[in-house]
Amino acid sequence: MKYLHSMVRVHDLDASLRFYCEGLGLQEIRRKEVPEGKYTLVFLAAEESPEAEIELTYNWGSEEDHGSSRNFGHLAFRVDDIYATCARLQKMGYTIHRPPRDGHMAFVRSPDLISVELLQDGHLPPQEPWVSMANSGVW
Repeated sequence: MKYLHSMVRVHDLDASLRFYCEGLGLQEIRRKEVPEGKYTLVFLAAEESPEAEIELTYNWGSEEDHGSSRNFGHLAFRVDDIYATCARLQKMGYTIHRPPRDGHMAFVRSPDLISVELLQDGHLPPQEPWVSMANSGVW
């Protein structure tokens, strides 16, 4: 058996691509437009693990409520510098819901409320402003 991908539904494909590609650094691998089904599939992967993909599914014109997405759980990514990654996401306007106070783990949510866990490759010494930052909302 081979793991292929996880799928998440998105309301705004451009906003989701900004988060996953610009914010997290994933790369678009392929895209499939299906006019007869009124949907677009975009597959993303990290450079270090291209075999593990995320499929973004955009249903054109859908007003479907995806809920809080807490039932999905979360996606997890290992990062080279958790502080730089969180700072980049924060600068882009995303809330770091669980700051990397320990130099190892943080949580942020996508525009469609998918929880994303960021895990430092190894550990970095705790540093401000992250050490003093409180949790925010849910993740």
